[in-house]
Amino acid sequence: QVQLVESGGGLEQAGASLSLSCAASGRTSTLYAMAWFRQPPGKERDFVAAITVQGGAAYYADSAKGRFTISRDYAKTTCHLQIYSLQPEDAAVYYCAATPGGVATNRPSDYTYWGQGTRVNVSS
Repeated sequence: QVQLVESGGGLEQAGASLSLSCAASGRTSTLYAMAWFRQPPGKERDFVAAITVQGGAAYYADSAKGRFTISRDYAKTTCHLQIYSLQPEDAAVYYCAATPGGVATNRPSDYTYWGQGTRVNVSS
C-alpha cells in the first residue's frame, strides 16, 4: 500500500504563484507515476499533470501547459506542482494520485492511490 498526503494549498491572490507537494509513504518503490488532478466546485475531476517516478518524464493537460510545472524529488517519494500566475479558474481541490502501472495517463481510473486533496482558493 501507498499513502499520499498533499500540502501547500490555501488562499492566494490572482497572479501569485503556489507550490503544492505530495508526500508518498509505504511501498513507494512500486510506484511508476504520480499525477495531479483538480476538481473545481461542482465540476468533475480533471487531469493536470503526471510524471514518471523513475525517469521524470512529465505530461501536461493542454490547459496546464505554460503555467504548471510538475516535478519529483531525487528520493522519488515527493511530487510537486508549481502553479504560476494563478487565475480564478485555478480554484479547486487538488488531488495527488499514484500508480504502479506502467503508464502515466490522464485518466483517474488508471491511478490506484489517492490523497485527500488540498484546496486552492484564488482571490481576484
